Amino acid sequence: MIFNSIIPLPFYTPLFYIAMLFVILLVFLKLQIRGYTIYSNKKEYASFVLLVAVTLYMGLRPISFMFGDMGIYNKYFIEFANGGEIENNKDYLWRLFMKICSGFMSAKTFFLLCAVLYIVPLYSACKKWFGNNMYIPFLMFVASFSFWAYGTNGIRNGVATSFAVYALAYNNNKYFKYFILVIAYFFHASIIIPISAYVLTLFYSNSKHYLMGWFFAIFLSLALGGFWENLFVSFGFGGGRLTHLTGERFKDIITTGFRWDFLIYSTSAIFTGYYFIFKKKFKDPIYIQLFNIYVTTNAFWVLIIRSGFSNRIAYLSWFLMAAVIFYPFFKQQFFKKQQRVLAFTILVYYGFTYFMFLIL
Repeated sequence: MIFNSIIPLPFYTPLFYIAMLFVILLVFLKLQIRGYTIYSNKKEYASFVLLVAVTLYMGLRPISFMFGDMGIYNKYFIEFANGGEIENNKDYLWRLFMKICSGFMSAKTFFLLCAVLYIVPLYSACKKWFGNNMYIPFLMFVASFSFWAYGTNGIRNGVATSFAVYALAYNNNKYFKYFILVIAYFFHASIIIPISAYVLTLFYSNSKHYLMGWFFAIFLSLALGGFWENLFVSFGFGGGRLTHLTGERFKDIITTGFRWDFLIYSTSAIFTGYYFIFKKKFKDPIYIQLFNIYVTTNAFWVLIIRSGFSNRIAYLSWFLMAAVIFYPFFKQQFFKKQQRVLAFTILVYYGFTYFMFLIL
């Protein structure tokens, strides 16, 4: 593939983050100098160009263990292509998907298809939420801290959460929405956590009480330590996702303890939602539901925050962070110079992503 031949493997991921930094800086400068035009055909074109560019770059990357679990997925794909059968019913629909694809396409095409399934639902969700005004919201999904990792490493989880995002944005037919959520669950069972949070929001929408529950989760996590990890593992909760979080075989390569750094990162969306809903009286029902889902799933993660690799559970709320932080900016005027506030918010948001890329 063209990217394989001209970009050395060690530079493949860094180039993505550097290119994104360039795009973010251009958007920042444009917002500062020229402001923001809400309705523009150019933004719709820019959104599509971003979709195609990121999908091709991610999907045509070299097949390598340098991208983490990609090497393992490739191993299973080859086994299926050579006549292997599905021997594990966990996340059965994903395994069936791999099995079917292995019968008529190459591994390279399979990973390109995975990139399509990961990115197109995010694009489509932004289209439904923001219409022609979707460029910056979609860019923020791509600029998110976990975006690249869950498109190249935790592929199955990434596809499942993207399906969930699309389902949350799809309101034309509730049965089709539920169908998409079911597919997401059978792709990766841990998606049951945000799905459960979504179901809860159908019956209760008081964001103040969700916030109180989040703070109470911090107290319980500090007070009872590893009790929660052991409790949820004993119940088999989360589709097996939790069972490796306390595993001895990972003790030398993981960071444990109360992750204040990740909690502070998660709090950025909590604070943003609190500010818009309670201080600015933003009452958009879609936003309130997204915020409540984020708070609920993040509270679940807070309970097991000491576990190694607990960031994989944190991702079950983080995948909504771009929506929680940026949705209000494109629905209502809150600030006298809103485009400048938006510009600095974008810069800080991607600044964290780029900083984490540099130190990890």
